[in-house]
Amino acid sequence: METYLQHPMIHYDHVCLDTFGYELPPRVVSSEEIEKRLSPLYERLRLPAGRLELMSGIRERRLWSDRTRPSDAATLAGKKVLANGGISPENIECLIFTSVSRDMMEPATASFVHNRLGLSSSCLLFDISNACLGFLDGMVMLANMIELGQVKNGLVVSGETAEQLLESTILSLLADPDLTRKSIKPAFASLTIGSGSMGLYMKRVTKGERGLRLVHGSWRANTAHSDLCHGGQSGPGTTLMATDSEELLYRGVETALLTWEAFSGKEGWSGEMIHHFFCHQVGSAHARLLFEKLDLDEKKNFETLADLGNVGSVSAPITMAMALEQRIFKPGERAALLGIGSGINCMMLGVEWTE
Repeated sequence: METYLQHPMIHYDHVCLDTFGYELPPRVVSSEEIEKRLSPLYERLRLPAGRLELMSGIRERRLWSDRTRPSDAATLAGKKVLANGGISPENIECLIFTSVSRDMMEPATASFVHNRLGLSSSCLLFDISNACLGFLDGMVMLANMIELGQVKNGLVVSGETAEQLLESTILSLLADPDLTRKSIKPAFASLTIGSGSMGLYMKRVTKGERGLRLVHGSWRANTAHSDLCHGGQSGPGTTLMATDSEELLYRGVETALLTWEAFSGKEGWSGEMIHHFFCHQVGSAHARLLFEKLDLDEKKNFETLADLGNVGSVSAPITMAMALEQRIFKPGERAALLGIGSGINCMMLGVEWTE
């Protein structure tokens, strides 16, 4: 008889989140600058200045220099991880590239990162693609292999490159004389995207060993709404994305609530028992509704949204890395990574810093 798993859940005893590394792009682009470029459109549609930051909560985002590829960005983060942890490249047993952005259809973007990091020929490498959930999926895939004893360690990397999407969106908006306040809405989410890169070295440890441990996770899919955000729409010189932001907001939070019911059902992982939340950050309205519907304390939500924007798959893990760097997430505490990606897919991972 076929068994249906109502509440998919995972548990790990041997997985350590050992070393983080990230790289922020050099260019800072404010929401105000974007609106200045769109001023002819704003004037025609009588849109008030400051609307972009007001609606999104994003003051600025980071962009790479011209012709930076996703593999270039991910390599920068990978090098940071190796340097931060004093890790020898030839000892890495698995490499997973997880960005929304990719160099090309084939080969795997992980191939370019592998070569530039100088990893060994015995290192398993591949890409994982799942919109903004890619990095968390990469963590789970690597954790599974570590828990099963297939590898002792591995490196998860992501390099998001928003430059072409942002530029093509601005140009297409300025070039369309028929845009209205209603028809401009699907392009709004594209103006909130930022660039960045993230890396994480995970390794096998003995049960009960001290350190930052990945211990718990749950997920849900709600693919009846896979039409709410489509990226990679291309035309001559364009790379566009269309998003029904409002509907995606409600359906994403709806899916998150189902995921949270399973995640928090594990003993010790109720909202009261978790010290910090690190989320995939889309916008300020999204965060408010998420914490309201899940009945969680919004003060526990550490955010990077205002300064980084929506950094795709980099968003949740870089936020946790910055909290660790700023000593906000401390030994003895628990944290949850909350990810929602177009599709719609949701994943929540529990991290415990054992003393």
